[in-house]
Amino acid sequence: MYIYNITTKVTHRIHEDWVQWMKEKHIPEMMNTGCFTKYCFVRVLETDDSDGPTYAVQLYAATKTDYAHYLEHFAPSLRNDALKKWGNHFIGFRSLMELVN
Repeated sequence: MYIYNITTKVTHRIHEDWVQWMKEKHIPEMMNTGCFTKYCFVRVLETDDSDGPTYAVQLYAATKTDYAHYLEHFAPSLRNDALKKWGNHFIGFRSLMELVN
């Protein structure tokens, strides 16, 4: 099992609208690709929130092929949608992890 982790810091200005958009639009679109079996959406605690809160989405892929398929066929347009909607009001990074237990 692979976990695709996306950690995002958002500005206070867009915070509430961004969370709603993630829950109602963006995460469902990622799940509808069929590349992931489940997800977890969390707020990162014990971080410096002076510039805005930090969140993480962890998407679970059964195989590395499913993850690669997402990156090739879906990620570019979904990332572009986020940039169009929120501009420079967020910053994020992505990582791939493998479940070991």
